[in-house]
This record gives sequence, C-alpha cells and structure tokens, in this order.
Amino acid sequence: MSYSVEIPLDDDGFLRRECPACERHFKWYNGSTADRPQDAIDPLHYTCPYCGELADGDSWWTTEQLEFATASVIDPIMEDVAADFNREQRSHRNDFLRLSTTPGRHDPPSALHEPSDLLAVASPCHPWEPVKIAEEWTEPLHCLICGAPYSVG
Repeated sequence: MSYSVEIPLDDDGFLRRECPACERHFKWYNGSTADRPQDAIDPLHYTCPYCGELADGDSWWTTEQLEFATASVIDPIMEDVAADFNREQRSHRNDFLRLSTTPGRHDPPSALHEPSDLLAVASPCHPWEPVKIAEEWTEPLHCLICGAPYSVG
C-alpha cells in the first residue's frame, strides 16, 4: 500500500525544509527553472545552505510536515490493517471464536499553510536551484547541490 500527502508550497513554488544537522529552516525550489541544463540530475544528497552539512534527499522534512503527514495517513493505514486482519480471520473460520476489528477515527489534521516568507537567493554555481533563507542571515551560504560556499550581497 502507498499513501500520499500533499505538503503545500509557498506562492513562489518553494518547499520549506529543515536541516537535520542544524535544524534551521530554509526553502528549496520545487520545480524546474528555465536555466536548468538538460543534463542536470538531482543529487542523492543535498547540502544545508546554512551549516554546509550533507543529508539524503528524504532527510529534510520539518517537524510540522512529519506530524501533518502522520496525522493524515493514520486512519487510512488503520483501515487497511483492520481489513487485512478481518480478511485473515475469515480465512481461518472457527465457530468457537470470531474476531473482527474496526479502527477508531481521528480528527483530520488542520491543513498546513506555507507563508511566502524568507529571502530568495541563488548560488553562482547552480543558479537553477535557488533557495530561500532567513533575511537576517549574514554568514556565507552553501550551494544546495554541490556545497560550494558563496556570499550574498
């Protein structure tokens, strides 16, 4: 079984991310820009623009996104588990003992809203992969794709 959850983008098409190392929030662009080379490939690991640490592409979810995803799929998962259990019980007919289960229902999570905040910047080496960073950040940044340091402004 697979379950999908839609995580909102901001008005500019950016997705909020959280560094698994420094836990700072930033956003990366969730789309393709006109200047992306035809042969560009998405890396297996991305670099935090703040601290420069590398992590797998699936390691950047924010706490709020993970909580929202969990709350969104708990009922469908439990319904599938209950259906599997009930199907298994029916296949092992026993007149002495009959079991079945019905999952409880949870309130659906409040929808996530992604504000259009943070400052958009692009690295000189991979300008087709812009990020949004905290406006007050004054330290050098690291390219999301290759980790090369660069300064803004």
